[in-house]
Amino acid sequence: KTLFLFLKNYPINLSHLILSSSQFFLGFDEMDSEDDMMDANDVESVDDDFYSGDMEDDYYSDGVYYDNDDDDVNDDDDGPDYDFMAEAVDDPDDLSFRSQQSYTVLKEEDIRQRQEDDITRVSTVLSISRVAASILLRHYNWSISKVHDAWFSDEDAVRISVGLLDKQVVQFSNARELTCGICFESFPRNKIVSASCGHPFCNTCWSGYISTTINDGPGCLMLRCPDPCCRAAVGQDMINLLAPDEDKEKYSRYLLRSYVEGNRKTKWCPAPGCEYAVDFAAGSGSFDVSCLCSHSFCWNCVEEAHRPVDCGTVEKWILKNSAESENMNWILANSKPCPKCKRPIEKNQGCMHMTCTPPCKFEFCWLCLGAWSDHGERTGGFYACNRYEAAKQEGAYDESERRREMAKNSLERYTHYYERWASNQLSRQKALADLHQMQTVHLEKLSDVHCTPESQLKFITEAWLQIVECRRVLKWTYAYGFYLPEHEHAKRQFFEYLQGEAESGLERLHQCAEKELQQFLAADGPSKEFDEFRTKLAGLTSVTKNYFENLVRALENGLADVTQAACSKTSSSKNASVSKGKGGKGKGGKMGGSSKNGDD
Repeated sequence: KTLFLFLKNYPINLSHLILSSSQFFLGFDEMDSEDDMMDANDVESVDDDFYSGDMEDDYYSDGVYYDNDDDDVNDDDDGPDYDFMAEAVDDPDDLSFRSQQSYTVLKEEDIRQRQEDDITRVSTVLSISRVAASILLRHYNWSISKVHDAWFSDEDAVRISVGLLDKQVVQFSNARELTCGICFESFPRNKIVSASCGHPFCNTCWSGYISTTINDGPGCLMLRCPDPCCRAAVGQDMINLLAPDEDKEKYSRYLLRSYVEGNRKTKWCPAPGCEYAVDFAAGSGSFDVSCLCSHSFCWNCVEEAHRPVDCGTVEKWILKNSAESENMNWILANSKPCPKCKRPIEKNQGCMHMTCTPPCKFEFCWLCLGAWSDHGERTGGFYACNRYEAAKQEGAYDESERRREMAKNSLERYTHYYERWASNQLSRQKALADLHQMQTVHLEKLSDVHCTPESQLKFITEAWLQIVECRRVLKWTYAYGFYLPEHEHAKRQFFEYLQGEAESGLERLHQCAEKELQQFLAADGPSKEFDEFRTKLAGLTSVTKNYFENLVRALENGLADVTQAACSKTSSSKNASVSKGKGGKGKGGKMGGSSKNGDD
């Protein structure tokens, strides 16, 4: 009884129950205050903040991040779990740290096993059936801690809201036959089935009701009694009893997907046809994950992996690429509206005499948009328009020309960045195809020709993997550059320098892996130059990898080094000006010395 009151007053999940129970039986008075009782839940609140967006900084301490989340789907044991890094890392911001142990790719059998474990855990702790535990977990989005908190706070309210009735609403009589509540036919008692409420329905009506609900979609997971006034839940046991095999399979798929889609820390891989899910750990610095299907994506926005650009910039860039805004910019920059019907017209010949398409057929001057009937030898005819030149001098066309020029410049700027973004995307796709061919065909051929085991040719595969990754990073640096503020000239110059160096280094690596390798593939036998090629390619791979890691780190920090340098320069200039001003008040010799120092 005392332990029950303890659980009721201090709702905690199973992973904390063992620890708290042991402290309770060893001596309850060891806990000095209520704050001591709640310390076990502190780590769990960290994950709640992280996945709900309330957490400002990563929860990292001494090479450990805490993953004791409210869903508890990752726990293999009943204790609080702390996921240690595979390797000791001095700098928690290091890129290698960010990519280690930050996520787990789950296959279908892994998801189903975790689901079954959670159902078993809730069923054991609350002493309820597995069907009831499954209904509870679905209602609370598969969060074990939420189920425990709600259940121990007010069990009756939870039962009513979820539909887990502890006693029947309708009591059967001793009659041999009962009337179905849907078709109103009389059936023997063994042909009548009821949920926990006791409302009688025949097997045929139950089967049709369940089948219709399952075919309507995932809402079947919250199936209730067919009686309009009843809230009793219908569990998977009745689905398995009454539904046909096809509907059972659909229901099972919906149930499995709900485990991933209802959990804040797991998401499906967005690659077409992929059935893997990714379980993301709180506290990791990067959202980029790589599925077992080889698709890399951002866990936060589910777009393709896009470091060093943030999710907001990616959203704006993708919207800009797909929106009609650029079409309008092109129309504005390369066409003019007909003065009569206002339809946009593109000039496709050399003369200024324009004729609008039927049914308008209005003839006008391309330069001044005036009627062509007003034009003659006095206005320059087909070759020039003095009226336009005069009006332009008077300022009549400044605003429209300014708008057209701005649209043209904006379109040219966007085209510059988009072309390079798309070019790197195409190069990356080609590199992926070359990597696949290397792994499936060329490695075996190189191994035979140069008498080298394939295990010693990994440097080639690593080079191609690095090329694929660097192409992705370089591609997104163009989106980064497009949204870099125009007025920050120092940042822009530094960014363009870093980007140019990165592109140059990547091209050297790509050319070495693509062009120079061909001579060794075409060779008839081993050659001494292959060892030199190995050293060169491995060296280029290492150098390029380090440079791109530093580039990503710099861009993710917002090119902070440039800002600090600019601030230091401004501070130095102010100090020099103050020093020069003070020198002017002294004697001539001192003033001369101060002036010299200021110039230096």
